[in-house]
Amino acid sequence: MLTVGLTGGIGAGKSEVSRLLAERGAVLIDADRIAREVVEPGTPGLRAVVDAFGEEILAEDGSLDRPRLGSVVFSDPERLAVLNSIVHPLVGARSRELEEAAAEDAVVVHDVPLLTENGLAPLYDLVIVVDVSPETQLDRLVGRRGMTEEDARARMAAQATREQRRAIADIVIDNDVPLDELARRVQDVWSELERRARPSRPE
Repeated sequence: MLTVGLTGGIGAGKSEVSRLLAERGAVLIDADRIAREVVEPGTPGLRAVVDAFGEEILAEDGSLDRPRLGSVVFSDPERLAVLNSIVHPLVGARSRELEEAAAEDAVVVHDVPLLTENGLAPLYDLVIVVDVSPETQLDRLVGRRGMTEEDARARMAAQATREQRRAIADIVIDNDVPLDELARRVQDVWSELERRARPSRPE
């Protein structure tokens, strides 16, 4: 088994890279998806978040109002740390369960947005960083996700810097490119991951 940590700043295109790797056969463990699951209605995770932030972060149907919570924590490092202290251990436990269920020769890709920020690089055999310029990040967040420029800049500022992410990378995928070129680059990376996961045996 080869364990891979995949990360990148918000708007970098990490989700597209993870999708392309999964298409090629990677076992994908998506930390964002798990983070949503562990705070679904009725979970201990959601109860802990409400205890910390109050009933106002709930939607009318009792689910977590993620945009409202995001507006609270992403401009306040202390409150973001509180949220992370609740959610991250739950995500870590579920991620380990999924990894243990994978085949022995699998390429297991952990899609982890805050890999750099939380010092998680040593947990993986190698780290892939999806990298774009800050200008591209801002354009995508405002143009594609409909954020205000102020909110987009706050989200970017709450994450590690581009330099910090690149410093922990074993492989960097530059995504300031069209989708067809990104797919070609991901294919090259996948070939390398397969080679590392299934080393040739001596005859």
